[in-house]
Order: sequence, then structure tokens, then C-alpha cells
Amino acid sequence: MIHVGIVGGTGYTGVELLRLLAQHPEVKITTITSRSEAGMAVADLFTSLRGHIDLRFSDPANSRLDECDLVFFATPNGIAMQQAEELIQAGVKIIDLSADFRIKDVAVWEKWYGMHHACPDLVAEAVYGLPEINRAEVKRARLVANPGCYPTAVQLGFLPLVEAELIDIDHLTADVKSGVSGAGRKAEVHTLLAEAADNFKAYGVQGHRHLPEIRQGLSNVAKKPVGLTFVPHLVPMIRGIHATLYARLTRKRKVDLQALYETRYADESFVDVLPSGSHPETRSVRGSNMCRIAVHRPQGSDTIVILSVTDNLVKGAAGQAIQNMNLMFNMPETLGISQIPLLP
Repeated sequence: MIHVGIVGGTGYTGVELLRLLAQHPEVKITTITSRSEAGMAVADLFTSLRGHIDLRFSDPANSRLDECDLVFFATPNGIAMQQAEELIQAGVKIIDLSADFRIKDVAVWEKWYGMHHACPDLVAEAVYGLPEINRAEVKRARLVANPGCYPTAVQLGFLPLVEAELIDIDHLTADVKSGVSGAGRKAEVHTLLAEAADNFKAYGVQGHRHLPEIRQGLSNVAKKPVGLTFVPHLVPMIRGIHATLYARLTRKRKVDLQALYETRYADESFVDVLPSGSHPETRSVRGSNMCRIAVHRPQGSDTIVILSVTDNLVKGAAGQAIQNMNLMFNMPETLGISQIPLLP
């Protein structure tokens, strides 16, 4: 049995971790921290967990995280890096769902996140936790940087084409939509019902924090820098990521794109390549750890369009974190995260 702690259990990612871990047969949740809700029963804040989680939130200062086998950080950026070194020295493995360890160039991270990094030495050790690329490294890791929601959908969508060297990697475009839960569980005007409902808007066009993360991941696969235009959008739904990706084919010979994607992801439990001509929907992955992908070549042109959908709170966050945990502790990768998507 793995003894698990969660730092930051009151956000949407935190409650999603609780929902999934409560159903995991090899996990015992021992600690859930929250400064603001310390002393409150978890099931009083999240009534969906009544009968499944009987713990109370504890103050981080009084929580024995060093007694855990693994700690998840479901915290805002800048928290995990303050505590990671001490926990790792105590023999605790860490999965950080924030961005503290995702970007290898610390100067780039500091530029995009606007703060000084507290433990740059650990950045080099951290493994980027996209299992479809770094499975072997995740298995050996002490510290896993769980990918962001946008980067997961975008990288999985582009990956087979970049690996096969079939496209112009200098001019990739990612047009991506997210539900409002991606903004977190906090009171902000742009996520109010009267602001987000019946509305659709782009944001961060000049630069979004997930841009360097996506570029880094695809560049590592390509083994050279990748040029990417990334435009995120907020859409009036609670959960879901829909990525519409564009790339130009550079090989003039006939290429079976459907076969390329089906072959690349044939052994991946959480990537579903849909039949040719399909259009994946966000509701088809809601509540699941699945990424569904369809690849198109409109009118036989050199432009390839990839459609990639995920649940931003599951494959885009908590579910993928548990997938990484399973790998780190030599358990079946699908254990505890094989839930069928919720429909309608």
C-alpha cells in the first residue's frame, strides 16, 4: 500500500486527485493540507466524497509529509519548489502538478512565471511526466513534473508527425479551447457565470505560460528548435480541452497518416486514435484519463489538421499524475484510472 499526501487539496485538481485516489486499490491517503480550510472535514467541503474520504484538512506546518511514500503538489506555482528538496532528502517521491519543474531552462521559467526559482538544482533531475514520451524515465524518477493541460493535448496531437519528420516544424499552429475549470477554483471576474456563459474568447495571444513548455517538449522530440504559434481560448463549459492543430506536410510521397497515428499509439492505454474522418468531442473524454485524436488532410492538401481532446482535470492533470505514480511504483499503468467517460 502506498501512503500518499496531497498538498493543496481544495482546488479542482486537488479534489480530482481525491476522487481518483479514493478508488485506487493500492493507495492510502494519509494527509491533505490546506491553510485556509485546516480542521475542516474533506467531505464537508466536497460532499461528493462523503463515504469515501474521512480525513480532515491539515495545516501544512503540522503535516507529516515526510512520512509519506509520495506527495502530490496540487498547488499554485511557486509552492512545490519551496518544499521539494527537504522531502526528497527524506526519501519521499514527488509529483508536482504545478509548473515549478517543467521547464529545464531556469531563466526561461523565471521570465514566464515572474519569480525566482527556489531550487534550480532539482530542475535538472525532474522528469517531465508525459508517459507516452518519457515512460522509462518516469519509472526511475524521484521527482516528476506533471505536464500542463494544454501541453498534454498539443504534444500528443503533434507527436507522431514530429517523430516521423513529416512536417515543417518551424511553422506549427495550435488553436486550443479550454473549459473554465482550467482557470482554477478561485473567484475571478472572467470565470463568473455571467461572464463566461454564452461567450467565447481568445486570450494570451502574445504569450501564454504553456508556450515554452510545449516548445520544449516538441523540440526535444525533434532534436532541434520548433516554431509554434499557440492561441488558447476560454469556452463556456466546465471541463475539457479541444486542440485543433495545423502542420504543413513536407514529404511529397504518399503518406498514410491514419496508419501512422494508429501505429504510434497502438500500445498506449490512454490515447485513442479515432477512425478516419472522425471529429472527437470533449464530452467523449469527460471524467476520464483518455486523449482522443483524429487526423485529417483536407482536400488532399499539404495541410494536416489534428484534433485532440482531453479532460483538463484528468489526463490534463490529476489522472496523468496517477498514471505517473503507477509507473514510479511499478504498478499497472492503468490502475485506478480506467473510468469510463461520463455522458451526457
